[in-house]
Amino acid sequence: MKFDRKRRSKESIRMLTETMTTDRNAGTYRPEVEEAGCVETRIVEAPDVVLVGSGIMSSTLAVMLKRLDPRLRIQMIEVTSELTQEASNGWNNAGTGHAGICEISYTPTRDQEGRVNVERALRIFEQFEHSKQFWGAGAASGMVGDPTDFIHAVPHICFVKGPEDTDFLRARHAAMVEHHFFRSMQLTTDPTVIHEWAPLVMEGREPGPVSATIGDGTEVNFGLLARRLCGWLAQQEHCGILTGWRVTRLRRLDDQWQLGLRCASSGEVRELRAKFVFVGAGGGSLPLLQSSGLPEAAGLGGFPIGGQWLVCDEPAICAQHEAKVYGAIPPSSPTLGSGHLDVRRLNGQRQLLFGPFASWTTRFLKHSGRRSDLPLSIRMGNLTSLLRTAVRNWPLVRYLVTQGLQSMEDRMQALREYYPNARSEHWRLVQAGIRVQAINKADRGAVYFGTEVFSSADRSLAAMLGASPGASVAVNIALEVVQTCLPHLLASSDGCERMRQMIPIFDVDLKQSGNAALFEKSTRETAERLQLVSNQ
Repeated sequence: MKFDRKRRSKESIRMLTETMTTDRNAGTYRPEVEEAGCVETRIVEAPDVVLVGSGIMSSTLAVMLKRLDPRLRIQMIEVTSELTQEASNGWNNAGTGHAGICEISYTPTRDQEGRVNVERALRIFEQFEHSKQFWGAGAASGMVGDPTDFIHAVPHICFVKGPEDTDFLRARHAAMVEHHFFRSMQLTTDPTVIHEWAPLVMEGREPGPVSATIGDGTEVNFGLLARRLCGWLAQQEHCGILTGWRVTRLRRLDDQWQLGLRCASSGEVRELRAKFVFVGAGGGSLPLLQSSGLPEAAGLGGFPIGGQWLVCDEPAICAQHEAKVYGAIPPSSPTLGSGHLDVRRLNGQRQLLFGPFASWTTRFLKHSGRRSDLPLSIRMGNLTSLLRTAVRNWPLVRYLVTQGLQSMEDRMQALREYYPNARSEHWRLVQAGIRVQAINKADRGAVYFGTEVFSSADRSLAAMLGASPGASVAVNIALEVVQTCLPHLLASSDGCERMRQMIPIFDVDLKQSGNAALFEKSTRETAERLQLVSNQ
């Protein structure tokens, strides 16, 4: 969230200019070298749209809006000096292209007949298809450069131990393969086959019942992708990205929003007005919604959870694991999902990440947050909801405290559930991102870790709240914002055609059985555009 802070040095701007080639007529942006995460600060006079935050949510919506209506004046505001440093940064999330393939938390229960409900997994899978189509269209037009820089085909594996979890995984697989989305998913209880899929998971493991499923998934560097979208946006007419300025408040004035801004380095204060505001500031969204005075935001509170990863950089070890392996949900914290052992490609290097380990924090943002974020967010209107949440979810609170007090050896023991031969000297602990789950009065103390879109009654403001699947469904969230708050952009045949150029199946329900052939065709074409080559 920023504004016109100090101008970058002429040298840094010159270097940035040399790393870009831009064809405005074709609407393309191609980085010739790895982005530094910075753009020249630019202020747009009288913007139509202001986006708070530069992450994957804001960057996706900004690009979608500009392509739907090239006349729009768009301003993006980022508080840090570089782009996408919070939740979208590669080190702050798992990089999993969430598609419901391996995440048991999306299919947690069975009915009385023992069948697993896969509706949420189907919904998330379809939403991720929207994301891939949008990125594929961007790759085809040159907007995002070489897609192999930010997305790779990676098997998604669900691995469990013991007869009870094996029985659940069988039921989950049986329910999922009935649908054309998951028809190619494989199940095995053969340790030899699982070893072929994920050698590190089986080497050194004691004998006992094991099972696993595998499907075609992806690994995504959302930070790099968001920076490329921002880079394209920054080159368009009547568009600007301001870094180093914090949005401090939102106030409704007649038919416009007034945004208060403060320079992070100098303390200078400014104001900006816009007709429509999107708050995609991660944990920073809650304080801004509270400042808005909107009746819909009354009683809204936040529950911040920090994260940590164990990271391995040893080339010989990393070369043996080419998958994202998710496990069963721990009984101590069902709402947070399971741990997972992931291959990652960050900063040009291949790593393994395990986690995330949760931790207690009062900050709402990793880099630009403050210890006072949580205390200052408490109001008379949300105090009861927050207290009720703490009481109802006391096991979760205790779990967070316990996780934060773990030693390195405790964390290594958790890792050895997935990688029995792991050695402490090959792993280091790094801080992950912070996610703030919104607490509403209507939830009556329940905590639902998911992703939701908040919009004002007059549709002049929207915000993204929540966590997983988060970045994976950013395109669907942007589409929802357009349909809900700016429907006039899709009211004409021209608008629909422009959207189809970005998401060819945006108005088609791919979940319907009659659309199985269309799904196969569209997903194959998207894979070709993104150069996704399965390693299965």
